[in-house]
Amino acid sequence: MPTLPNSCRVALITGASSGFGLLTTVTLARRGWHVLATMRDISRREKLEAAAQAAGVLDRIEFLALDVTKAEQIAELSASIAARPSRLDAVINNAGFAMAGLADDVSDAELRQQFETNFYGAAAVTRAFLPQLRRQGSGHVVFLSSISGRMGFPGVGSYSASKFALEGWAETLRFEMKPLGIQVVLVEPGAFETDIWTRNANISAGTLNPNSPNAARIAKWRVRMESTKPKANPQTVADGIAHILDNPRPKLRYVFGTDAKMGLLLRSLLPWSFLERFLIKASGISG
Repeated sequence: MPTLPNSCRVALITGASSGFGLLTTVTLARRGWHVLATMRDISRREKLEAAAQAAGVLDRIEFLALDVTKAEQIAELSASIAARPSRLDAVINNAGFAMAGLADDVSDAELRQQFETNFYGAAAVTRAFLPQLRRQGSGHVVFLSSISGRMGFPGVGSYSASKFALEGWAETLRFEMKPLGIQVVLVEPGAFETDIWTRNANISAGTLNPNSPNAARIAKWRVRMESTKPKANPQTVADGIAHILDNPRPKLRYVFGTDAKMGLLLRSLLPWSFLERFLIKASGISG
């Protein structure tokens, strides 16, 4: 455990081995933060370690094992960090994955698995570190949500449901924590160039079953999902999170990505029947 100067801010981030988690870890370290970079499998630290080394900030990052679905690991880590003399200025709930598949092809077990990480895991980590933030009377809690937490899209109902749940819980937490000096924020990215839909994606067994009643529609949907169309640079989101943590009075929601902003705008302006037809056609599931 390094000895930190009193002026050094400390952030804990879950799911730091890749994607937004990796980029945010390096971005904060570049800005002088000490980052507690947690990940389920500590052996997957190489990519983050290499990025930190290249950025010259490896000494500002601690690599810690944390599976957000394991209550005992969460309790042990939170107790260990609470015992340190340094403050904890931010908790960034980034760990998550995407379960893809049409709703009637996703099993109860798969749906529960999606919620265990994306919703229950984030809630458990937050509750574990709130006592320290309450004692300090300050701190930021950031949740990596998604535009899919505000709008449903065909083929990602399980992921969307977990993010809708997270949005409601975080919004309520914001009301409860703000009088105590704790800032709660939701970050809602659209489509960015991360591995949430590649290495970190799961496709439900039912969706992969050639006997699924949705087989023909799934084939067309997967072509759309696996499109090689370039996505936005995820560094935008990492930079945005850094700015949020610098703001003593941040907003509740921050939307990132032209597609996400356009989607919310269209949802607010267009008749539901038109939006419904558009999303069905765009997804390739119209039959």
